[in-house]
Amino acid sequence: MRQQQTLSQQITCSGVGLHSGQPVALTLRPAPPDTGIVFIRHEAKGVVSVEASIRNLVPTELCTAIRVNGTQIQTIEHVLSALVGLEVDNAYVEVDAGEVPVMDGSAGPFVRLIRAAGIVPQEQPQRFLKITRPIEVKDGDRRVVIEPASSPRITYSIHYDHPLIQKQTYTYDWSVSAFEEDIADARTFGFLKEVEQLWARGLGRGGSLENTVVLSEHEVINDSGLRYPDEFVRHKILDLIGDLALLGAPFIGHLTADRSGHALHTKLVERVLEQRDSWVVLSGREERAVHAAPAIPSCNVFGQA
Repeated sequence: MRQQQTLSQQITCSGVGLHSGQPVALTLRPAPPDTGIVFIRHEAKGVVSVEASIRNLVPTELCTAIRVNGTQIQTIEHVLSALVGLEVDNAYVEVDAGEVPVMDGSAGPFVRLIRAAGIVPQEQPQRFLKITRPIEVKDGDRRVVIEPASSPRITYSIHYDHPLIQKQTYTYDWSVSAFEEDIADARTFGFLKEVEQLWARGLGRGGSLENTVVLSEHEVINDSGLRYPDEFVRHKILDLIGDLALLGAPFIGHLTADRSGHALHTKLVERVLEQRDSWVVLSGREERAVHAAPAIPSCNVFGQA
């Protein structure tokens, strides 16, 4: 177990939204203990706070998005992955548009932003959700299951009918150093035919070879090539880590994903929070089952449990 953590100071970056193509500035700010990760949207009508919680999830295509009272922020998974991967528990994420900047298509730029700001411990201990019984969601041959384990672990498998991918499997044993070295810089990817279809539908307007690995029928068309031989499956783990931020607390268990994606990731989060007899909350030497929490608790409920 460990203390909760936040940023030492605020820090800002800017870029474009992957799907909107619109310019956006993002500022990370410190937040008090038990705040969780809260997005702050600056609009003409004022400032709106949107907690990174499964309660605020809205259905979207090809990304993760949250909304409160008509204010939506999308493509949040990469900055969430950076915060969770570096064990930053409490932070405000301010944006002046409806989408987080894509940067280079990975969590790496956000990791370096957070490192530049600094990370500091807080007075409150961090609580962990420890899985005690298996929980599974399926959609045809797509599957995600989380099972009891002594430490956090993710095993992810992908299957694509492409000569550079085919089947890739990667096991990530959770640690800050492993996230920074092995996961954070893996970029989002797409197939040339699909990218052209997205553009025709008005999606992916901010996508380019600067922030997306694009594959033709036989090769990667980016001049820079791949950052890892199995960059594709590593990026899927990156996305999953970001989506798991909507759980509201770090988990202890072994999560296995096969042919999954954002929809199943977030469905698993919902299922975990519904099955309250399948986990307990740990804090230091204290271990408690939280039976009085609502079906879909927020990060603040974990903080007060």
